[in-house]
Amino acid sequence: MRATRAVIHLDYLRDNIALVREKTGAAICVPVKADAYGHGALRTAQAALKYGAAYLAVATVAEGEELRDGGISAPILLLSVPLPEEIPRLINAALEPLAGDAAYIDALAGAAGKARKKASVHLKVDTGMGRIGCRPGEAGELAARITGSGLLLAGTATHFAAADSTAEDDRVFTAGQIQSFRTALHGIRARGVDPGIVHAANTGAVLFHKSGWFDMVRPGILLYGYAPLDGGKKALPVKPLMELESRLVFVKTVKKGESVSYGRIWTAPEDTVIGTIPAGYADGLPRPASGKWDVYVDCQSPSLRPLAGRICMDQCMVDLGPRPAASRWDRVVIFGGPAPDAEVLASRIGTIPYEICCNINKRVPRVYVE
Repeated sequence: MRATRAVIHLDYLRDNIALVREKTGAAICVPVKADAYGHGALRTAQAALKYGAAYLAVATVAEGEELRDGGISAPILLLSVPLPEEIPRLINAALEPLAGDAAYIDALAGAAGKARKKASVHLKVDTGMGRIGCRPGEAGELAARITGSGLLLAGTATHFAAADSTAEDDRVFTAGQIQSFRTALHGIRARGVDPGIVHAANTGAVLFHKSGWFDMVRPGILLYGYAPLDGGKKALPVKPLMELESRLVFVKTVKKGESVSYGRIWTAPEDTVIGTIPAGYADGLPRPASGKWDVYVDCQSPSLRPLAGRICMDQCMVDLGPRPAASRWDRVVIFGGPAPDAEVLASRIGTIPYEICCNINKRVPRVYVE
């Protein structure tokens, strides 16, 4: 196995799921799209179901097929709209798509009829996200179209655009989305149709909008250990699952004034020792973290030490200091565990922890701890 690896703490997933269940009392859908936010879709899905998840969610048909091929039989939501030629595959894999227009509903019904299968569909209502879904006033008609075409209306959903914001206008906007969604549900029931499992709450709504919990919640990044805004972890003390670690594979002394790495943006301020870590931007360590990040060197006297010079495609360098306690083959934690987590790294470079975790490349082995 490579020196660089992502250690995934599935026991923390168990704890995070338990916290969400205790807080909301609702069923939980665990999104495992984008390879479970970089954590490994199949193993994460298996653990999530073991720890009480009712649903999984993916973004593509291929992601759903991967789970089915891995033996997952639980309900799987398909969150994004596929191409027409993918529809027979989603029917064959028994994925439950979010549908928000008549043409897609009719295409699903046609494919299900041709396959002689009873397909489940969730009606998606656009209450202000502006992405996919029907208008609230169209929900009743489309729900009736779903049930009338031989499909099963398994659920009704919406998605919040600003539930993770504490700004007053955003809180008002989210409250308006919830009210619009309730209007849509009323319209569905007025047509004599059961809306199925009602679900809306993403991470922000789980934390801050109790009225948006309904029957099932869909927290994403929260289950992987991060809250999308300050104060989130105080509301729910989740633990990050991922710890990116590596080893020092080369150690050398550089003289004061000598440069390290591409572009010569870093020169040694004194005689010092440089360690090389076999992890770079091709592994998902963001290049903009060059000169802005410290890694945890696990040795006899463990400490945080700054990266030296630009992060390369496959390697990066760390300044171990003039008299280091570290030596070749010592463990280095890049983020997570004893090092600052992906949220801190994201804040240093102006992005979000979702992107940091999702970008850890598949060439980085995942090691699961449970």
